[in-house]
Amino acid sequence: MNWMAGAATAARLLSSRFPGSRHGTPALPPSRLLASGLLAAGLSVSCLLGLFAAPPALAQQPASPPLAAKPAATIPPEQTFNIGVVRQIPELPPWVAPLQMPPDDLGIAGAELGIRDNLTSGRFLKLDYKLTTETVPTDGDPLPVAQKLYDAGNRFILLDVPADQLLRISDAMKDSDVILLNVGAPDDRLRQEDCRANVFHIVPSRSMLTDALAQFLITKRWNNWFLMVGRTDADKLYADAVRHSAKKFGGKIVAEKVWDYGPDARATAQSEVPRGTQVGEYDMLIVADELGEFGDILPYNTWLSRPVAGTQGLMPLSWHETMENWAASQLQSRFFKTTKRLMRPLDYQYWEGVVAIGSAGIKTRNSDVKTVRDFMLGPGYDLPVFKGVAATFRGWDHQLRQPIVLAQPTNMVSLSPQEGFLHQVTPLDTLGFDKPETKCKFN
Repeated sequence: MNWMAGAATAARLLSSRFPGSRHGTPALPPSRLLASGLLAAGLSVSCLLGLFAAPPALAQQPASPPLAAKPAATIPPEQTFNIGVVRQIPELPPWVAPLQMPPDDLGIAGAELGIRDNLTSGRFLKLDYKLTTETVPTDGDPLPVAQKLYDAGNRFILLDVPADQLLRISDAMKDSDVILLNVGAPDDRLRQEDCRANVFHIVPSRSMLTDALAQFLITKRWNNWFLMVGRTDADKLYADAVRHSAKKFGGKIVAEKVWDYGPDARATAQSEVPRGTQVGEYDMLIVADELGEFGDILPYNTWLSRPVAGTQGLMPLSWHETMENWAASQLQSRFFKTTKRLMRPLDYQYWEGVVAIGSAGIKTRNSDVKTVRDFMLGPGYDLPVFKGVAATFRGWDHQLRQPIVLAQPTNMVSLSPQEGFLHQVTPLDTLGFDKPETKCKFN
């Protein structure tokens, strides 16, 4: 009998003896059926193994080697955004404690994170972003440094310098194709009578900060304020902003004093502060002490048990380390992963400045200064800042309109503008100088 015919006969016999598929029981696999049929046909086990083994020539044939992977082609960017940073180190007071010392990469770390965030989306559009940073000593001149960055091809320059130095740089570059971004000077005059067309303001103005605080205090019905002012020019400017905010939103400054005890009072705060705060009844002590000379010793040492706000206590800020809502925790996490520290307001302002250019670049796909500038001031521009709403630039003074964080040292308290403070365009324009009250006239 032919062995193939015998195998077929055996398979039919076994199928009739194990009709599992018809009665719901598992049927033998076809391979077992075939093997059983071959055995029934008289083939030995060795013959059966030889039948299923691969032919010797085929078994000894080596496998084809895998194709070598081709290296990925490097795609050159179509547009490169060269961003420079000029940071002038401020003078620190002699009483600063080690825990209050700013980190060496303050601000710069935020700019570096902004570059990485820009590249995350920019690479897909063949956009490249490069950062060059320059640090100027406290007694140095930032103008030659800014000019060097421009000469090296940086057409977008972040400036963290005092107001007078910023005006020198902007005036020297007024005829150059460059966008200057103010990330460190909160002076109101830079948005008012001393505004410049080539400067965009990332850092909130003092008036934006005090307006944000005033809205919160009025919402809480803490309307009567005691204003304590430091001895520096910056403290006086902050106090002017507080007075303007009180008039704007209905607060009342019932008492005002200038701190004249000096930093030595830090050691005798329990005796000096109660005597200096006996001014009658008030709801809130507002302190103007940007240098940090005395503001931190006021809480719990005042004559009356009243809360403290302003430059210390409850502070209006662009950012705070405890921000978590509106996906802010993602930004905080990315920053901490690379720096192993928390993001401070100045870090955030540098990050905003870099991402402000990146956002415009991604939308326009063009590094031309005029194209980027026009888009930043146009209706289609918005900047995600992780504070609930997108930020935009005001056309009349180039200030970035954005929410302001209200926080105490270890916790976020609120976010302004507060609910109920309405505006015909956007509630964000209730913070700082609105268009009808601006004194800015670009030359």
